[in-house]
Amino acid sequence: MSTKLFVGSLPWSVKDNTLQEIFEEHGTVVSAKVITDRETGRSRGFGFVEMENSSEAGKAMKALNNSELDGRNIVVNEAKPRS
Repeated sequence: MSTKLFVGSLPWSVKDNTLQEIFEEHGTVVSAKVITDRETGRSRGFGFVEMENSSEAGKAMKALNNSELDGRNIVVNEAKPRS
């Protein structure tokens, strides 16, 4: 079963493909999406990555949480279900 991760504090320059490439180093990525503002199309500074299984997601979380990406320390946590 896949696991969805929340990725916060992203630099404005990060796009979906960059996010996917970073996480692919730690396992199989099902999807990677940077959330953008509907009106401006500009990044909102966070996104979601879906990993194929929970063990790969755990490895990615451990390796990437509080790591530096383009001068910013990113936050990686397991995504909470939408309410």
